[in-house]
Amino acid sequence: MSFPALSRVMARLADARLPGPVLRVLLRAYVRAYRVDLSEAAEPLGAYPTFNAFFTRRLRDGVRPVATQAGLVVSPSDSRLQSLGRVPPEARLFQIKGRSYALAALLGDPSQAAVFAGGVHATLYLSPSMYHRVHVPVDGHITAWRYVPGRLYPVNAMAVRNVEGLFTVNERVVVTIDGDDVGPVAVVLVGATNVGRMTLPFAGLTTNAGGPPAAVRLEPPLRVRRGDELGAFNLGSTVVLLAADASLQPAGVGEGDLVRVGQALWRKAGGTP
Repeated sequence: MSFPALSRVMARLADARLPGPVLRVLLRAYVRAYRVDLSEAAEPLGAYPTFNAFFTRRLRDGVRPVATQAGLVVSPSDSRLQSLGRVPPEARLFQIKGRSYALAALLGDPSQAAVFAGGVHATLYLSPSMYHRVHVPVDGHITAWRYVPGRLYPVNAMAVRNVEGLFTVNERVVVTIDGDDVGPVAVVLVGATNVGRMTLPFAGLTTNAGGPPAAVRLEPPLRVRRGDELGAFNLGSTVVLLAADASLQPAGVGEGDLVRVGQALWRKAGGTP
């Protein structure tokens, strides 16, 4: 079975309204297997009518405090920080040692890629055990979004090592934000096997592992604050985060760290420690 076909099957199973006792048994098995912290969930396990409702669960108020200092870019997701660094002048990012990809291909727009050359980037991997909603990393205005159709390869370590330009091949959604303190920011949601849909509620967008490309500029731009909900994945996947401000410095985090929504990733040089 192809990766897109497998993802569609998993999506149908995730949306299936199974008998309550059956669903609860399966959810408890999933919680045990992936060590999901149910104490953070906004609803008890029995409140979810489908697997997908559980996968995209909201958290209780206050369990993800958002850093409030000026000049910060915060994590948009609970994730493992796979990479953190500068965007080189040629605007190519390392996938792994010896393998890189063009930022223009990731964003689906060469002119937009030029904006982020010399800025900073982070690759954030969401495992199946994690909270799957994605949040706004800066105060500012959403100015545009772009849907780039593609494949649905896995985004695990093996796939990252073996699939050339993985993040430029998979389906993805690019959200562009004009940050109040840090200028242009791009949040790239990258689809994966079993991630049959990504949603952007502010845009009324639900991807379905296919369809034509789309690019929408918001007129007027949409005002957002750090920590506002931006979108959601079904199961786990990857976010590539870009910021154009060359003065940004890591805020006490590094590659391999586990980070949470609202945790500072970068701060402007000379900002509050």
